[in-house]
Amino acid sequence: MPLIDNAVYVDGHRAAEPQTLEETFETAQRLGGMAWIGLYRPSEEELRAVADEFGLHPLSVEDALAGHQRAKAEKYGDVSFVVLRPARYLDAEEKVEFGEVHVFVGPTFVVTVRHAESPDLGAVRRRMEENPELLALGPRAVLYGVLDQVVDEYGPVTSGLENDIDEIEDQLFGEGSAVSRRIYELSREVMAFQRAVTPIIGILDDIERAYAAHDVDIELRRNLGDVHDHAIRVAERADSFRVLLQNALVTNSTLAAEAQNNEMRRMTEASLAQGEQVKRISSYAAILFAPSLIGSVYGMNFDNMPELHWYFGYPIAIGLMLALSGGLYLVFKRKGWL
Repeated sequence: MPLIDNAVYVDGHRAAEPQTLEETFETAQRLGGMAWIGLYRPSEEELRAVADEFGLHPLSVEDALAGHQRAKAEKYGDVSFVVLRPARYLDAEEKVEFGEVHVFVGPTFVVTVRHAESPDLGAVRRRMEENPELLALGPRAVLYGVLDQVVDEYGPVTSGLENDIDEIEDQLFGEGSAVSRRIYELSREVMAFQRAVTPIIGILDDIERAYAAHDVDIELRRNLGDVHDHAIRVAERADSFRVLLQNALVTNSTLAAEAQNNEMRRMTEASLAQGEQVKRISSYAAILFAPSLIGSVYGMNFDNMPELHWYFGYPIAIGLMLALSGGLYLVFKRKGWL
């Protein structure tokens, strides 16, 4: 069985380390202590063996076996079943990697089933063992420790997301057209993070009410309240990240539209300038065409062209060229083409 740790605690101290589940159950009963069993990716057979030994409800066992559950807390008789979604941020990939941990909390036992590397439940056990007074409060204290660890591990995630959002804001005005995909993908990660964090606030609300109703130790309730406040701050930051990314996406769209408009304006201005050049060239071509036409007609040298022998033929031809060219120049000048 993939047992990470298996121990029985009496008055907050590790009293025994049984080798089998049967021994764990019997030792806890005999010493009047608490059994704390940590499992890592157990098979169906292994988890059902734990369920049979500690009387876990079949529905909660099915959920633990299926995995991919939303964060939730359910009550089956005197056993509480809590599902949490721990997370860690992969900065190089700009992705939030989610784990899953199931916690079965009974009157005299705690069973944790972990399906990913996060959270570090070994750190929870060490911290609790260093505080025997807290651990002596029993399974409820262990549940608090697991909740505290999960919420604490959200801290680096929010820092990573915040850092990448700062980078996006810097990138937005430098290369806005290339940042849209990054904004969209990071928005998806933030929303997935919100879906993991937000339910924990409701879970903590329910636990706090239950602990108050059963007059649980006041210090434990205060500690749990601190975790609750921390979870609310994380959820609020995640919500602010979502708003910032939405604003960044709108800003990016605006900048892209503005850049497109500027490019269209530049192209229009270039087209207009090109049109002016075409008109100018066409005008000079027309002015030069008139004398060229006259010159080409009188350059054919046919015998039956009476104008070739006129005394005033040459000056008349030159004058006609000048008159036509000058007339066309004045017309085009008046139209603004020259």
